[in-house]
Amino acid sequence: MWHSANVTRARREQINRHKATLIWFTGLSGSGKSTIAHAVEEYLHQADCRTFVLDGDNVRHGLCADLGFSNEARTENVRRVGEVAKLFVDAGVIVLAAFISPFRADRERVRKLVGAEDFLEIYCECTVEVCEQRDVKGLYGRARKGQIADFTGISSPYEAPLSPALALQTGQLSLGDCVAQTMGLLRARGVLPEENAK
Repeated sequence: MWHSANVTRARREQINRHKATLIWFTGLSGSGKSTIAHAVEEYLHQADCRTFVLDGDNVRHGLCADLGFSNEARTENVRRVGEVAKLFVDAGVIVLAAFISPFRADRERVRKLVGAEDFLEIYCECTVEVCEQRDVKGLYGRARKGQIADFTGISSPYEAPLSPALALQTGQLSLGDCVAQTMGLLRARGVLPEENAK
């Protein structure tokens, strides 16, 4: 049976002096998801906010180390991350999740899990060509040669968000501009109190 805690999310948020939320960065490999997530976290940390980044590559070293990259494995990957993110949100933390998460249905499942009011989907919109130019690991080249199966944007589809909370043109904007737009979204949604909304 589910056990209700005495220390609630609302009480944790009161101590933290900000609301908890899940900021979900989605986009192709190389679109800037992790870079922006960590830069936003740094900004929030400087403002004394409680934060944590869930990064796609890092999660696959532990929590999802047993998963491959088939459609089914990708769905399970996002499901697990969604459950972890919900725990962090319940703990009063601002969670920044950076995942390709190519399928709309998977992202919608996370939205329903944490609650629509706590799920801020940010689309890191960038062309395959620009992502490929940024690809220091050579993953796109290997995928085009058939050396990597099920590679999003090449041999596996990416379903862009239909109505994200924010769409960042990461192929054109500077990192500073992306951070500024993300912070603007957090202010508009009331995640940060005035004293933290620099």
